[in-house]
Amino acid sequence: MLINDIYRQKRKLFIGLVKKRVKFGSGSSLEFLEKRTWTYPVSNLKLIIKQAPFVVVDGVATRLYMPERMTLDIDILIKFEDRSLIYQDLENSHSQKIGDLSIGGSQWKLPDNTSLDVLQGEDDWVEEAIANPNYAPDGLPIIALPYLILMKLSASRTQDLADVSRMLGLAKEKELDKVREVIKIYLSTAQEDLESLITLGKFEIEN
Repeated sequence: MLINDIYRQKRKLFIGLVKKRVKFGSGSSLEFLEKRTWTYPVSNLKLIIKQAPFVVVDGVATRLYMPERMTLDIDILIKFEDRSLIYQDLENSHSQKIGDLSIGGSQWKLPDNTSLDVLQGEDDWVEEAIANPNYAPDGLPIIALPYLILMKLSASRTQDLADVSRMLGLAKEKELDKVREVIKIYLSTAQEDLESLITLGKFEIEN
């Protein structure tokens, strides 16, 4: 099922503006850009969510694909059909529900005061993403790069597009081919923008 690309024009405007001002290099060394760290600890969700699978997405997930930034709030993606089990686990851990998210899902406060956004979906790609995670050094399941790119392209917020460009610029060609395949299937209207963001990302790492 194709994602409704409601932010297509916004994304194209952003890319157009960046192209006008792009400069080679990022000001950071290639060694820094290629470093992958897990310095800032996050809540061990595996001790809380036990009845259904999930993957970590958004800011924390980017640590596997670009230099780490301090992001302590956690976002996870779950299957819509598993929401009752996930919420039961959260309640059993004495987590507090803060409210519902406009994009589908809910926000929680964990016992250690970490903010947790639970995103839920029914599309085929959601099931694929949850079934095929990568893993962080602490064992947390992290969404694979192609599906993280898909989510961020679909959202097309400024920070999302900046993250996409950097992650794509640092990705190997084999990884890029997997990203292209997923975007072609689930967000085909973004294929041209994807190639532009790959190019911009490559510009960034060329010093």
